[in-house]
Amino acid sequence: MCRFPLLCKIIHTTHVEHFTLGYVAVLLLVAFGVWQVEPDITTFSDGLWYCFAASTTIGFGDIVAVTAVGRILTVILVLYGIFVIALIPGVVVNYFVEFNKIRYNESLLMFMDRLEHLDTLSKEELREISQDIRNFRGK
Repeated sequence: MCRFPLLCKIIHTTHVEHFTLGYVAVLLLVAFGVWQVEPDITTFSDGLWYCFAASTTIGFGDIVAVTAVGRILTVILVLYGIFVIALIPGVVVNYFVEFNKIRYNESLLMFMDRLEHLDTLSKEELREISQDIRNFRGK
């Protein structure tokens, strides 16, 4: 069902979908709010357009908040949008850092296990360990 399985796994594992759904809910609520209080916003779709332009910080200027309530709602939306937009890349990067750390630790544990049992290893396995060490030092 998901076209990007790794991204879907990251989103599900880190529960970012809660923040994303919360952002959509805030966007819709603010769109409704500015539609009710702003004189230049005459339809809900105009409110959505205004919220999109404000939350993406594009600010086309075709619709501008002129009331205090409209401006406060816009500030709340923009701050929440910045938080959500900044959160997603941080979560993805953190996921990859943790994934690589786990892989590194697993590799280290396997190597340490092989070193603990040197007396039981064959000559071929000892050569393999020696080659692994040379490869590691070469990097």
